[in-house]
Amino acid sequence: MTDTGPRGTPARGRFITVEGIEGVGKTTSLEFIRAHLAAAGHDVLVTREPGGTPTAERLREVLLESAEPIGPQAELLLMFAARSLHVDNVIRPAVEAGRWVLCDRFTDATRAYQGAGRGLDVAWIERLADAVHAGLDPDLTLWLDAPVEIALRRADQRRSGEADRFERERETFFERVREGYRELAMRWPDRVRRVDAAVPVEDVRRAIAVILDEALPG
Repeated sequence: MTDTGPRGTPARGRFITVEGIEGVGKTTSLEFIRAHLAAAGHDVLVTREPGGTPTAERLREVLLESAEPIGPQAELLLMFAARSLHVDNVIRPAVEAGRWVLCDRFTDATRAYQGAGRGLDVAWIERLADAVHAGLDPDLTLWLDAPVEIALRRADQRRSGEADRFERERETFFERVREGYRELAMRWPDRVRRVDAAVPVEDVRRAIAVILDEALPG
């Protein structure tokens, strides 16, 4: 169901993102969130970053699988190149058409991974964010959080193939990324909502449902 605005025009949809380091259960949670929103009558589009469009998916392959060394600055620019395509061709049109977009990672991941993790300049990241998606920030971000040791152990157990470029990073890198997410939750407490992902999956789902119903009424 798509809500309508004045004179029958589609009301703006909502933009929800799910964040967290590897192994926190984002894939499982995304399906639960999609089903929860669909049960409430919303038209839900599920997508991911980097990726979400044919060309952005090709950039994802480069970012995750390239045998050629990719420095932090090139990594950042590739992320935003993919994001620009994703925003222009998928996310913004869907939200403007009244759909609810559910995205696996967005710019908060860049702030955490390339900013806190790689040590790139935060001001530069924000300038790129303003250029690529000005006026389009998530209405709600669910940050799935678990201790790095637990998350990486889960990721290793679930992995079916070789680890990608990010999965091969050291534990200290993911500690910095996790701290980056913590700082984002402190900076935007109304938008970035922490979910304890170290507890059993049913408890995670209950916590997510409460946040969704409180933060996104209707």
